[in-house]
Amino acid sequence: MAQTARGTESRYGNRPTMKDVAARAGVGLKTVSRVVNGEPGVTPDTERRVQEAIEALGFRRNDSARVLRKGRTASIGLVLEDLADPFYGPLSRAVEEVARAHGALLINGSSAEDPERERELVLALCARRVDGLVVIPAGGDHRYLEPEIKAGVATVFVDRPAGRIEADTVLSDSFGGARAGVAHLIAHGHRRIGFIGDQPRIHTAGERLRGYRAAMEEAGLPVDEGWLALGTTDAERVRGAAEAMLSGPEPVTAVFAGNNRVTVTVVRVLAGLSRPVALVGFDDFELADLLDPGVTVIAQDAAALGRTAAKCLFRRLDGDQDVPPERFELATRLIARGSGELPPAG
Repeated sequence: MAQTARGTESRYGNRPTMKDVAARAGVGLKTVSRVVNGEPGVTPDTERRVQEAIEALGFRRNDSARVLRKGRTASIGLVLEDLADPFYGPLSRAVEEVARAHGALLINGSSAEDPERERELVLALCARRVDGLVVIPAGGDHRYLEPEIKAGVATVFVDRPAGRIEADTVLSDSFGGARAGVAHLIAHGHRRIGFIGDQPRIHTAGERLRGYRAAMEEAGLPVDEGWLALGTTDAERVRGAAEAMLSGPEPVTAVFAGNNRVTVTVVRVLAGLSRPVALVGFDDFELADLLDPGVTVIAQDAAALGRTAAKCLFRRLDGDQDVPPERFELATRLIARGSGELPPAG
């Protein structure tokens, strides 16, 4: 094993300090501090020497010390359901862009739809003194956040409202979007329409089911409970639900899928059928327009959700603390591509 000139010392040595920079540049510690923090009172020649020493040593400012002095970390936390879900990519990027414009760092993590993991992650971010939080909630009780909010941690909930506390919330119109999607299928002649959604305890799943029922009721159509399937979005469960409602003497002629993961599995099931079945999915997804037929969807603006939430968060951080919690609901839009316009078979 190779050894350095200092014996068996690890290659990961101590970080250079401002004292190291001062010694290399031949200046006082206060001079280095002024250069590092962009303060006046340093001649151009001295600043050049300090910057050369900083570069040579690889010095980085210790922002932790600045936090202790200023009380702000210039960082915010983002808690998502699943970082791997394509829906959250544009949302996360939008939050990051707003944070960057405010000189803040974004730290994010996944709750995996586990309320306890959400709580642990949120409190871990608070322990690291983030200035604010953007949360896509997994749980239904957020009273654990009350002490943090009272201590000044600005908090905005996205996609789903907070549980048992009042807080700023940014949502898509899940009810209206689902109602429009099902009404679209009804307008194309369908009367037996299946609904496959996420777990009923999830706010968006409940709202989309409510929208489905509203559209059916407004059209004077009965709903057979065998046409409804709510649960986890894993492929096996969704495939079983789809196959069940698509079989029998009176199968559904159309399916409304409650989110993008459900839609993708339903597309695979429909590809194996010999008869056409109409499909409308909630959430757009990559390559939906390239399938044959293209998949008709109710599209959310994920980037607008993230951007609205982040702007709301920074308004709070910039002193807008006395305004009561606000609720923003963003419109969805129907994108017709072919699958939702198929008539009933036979």
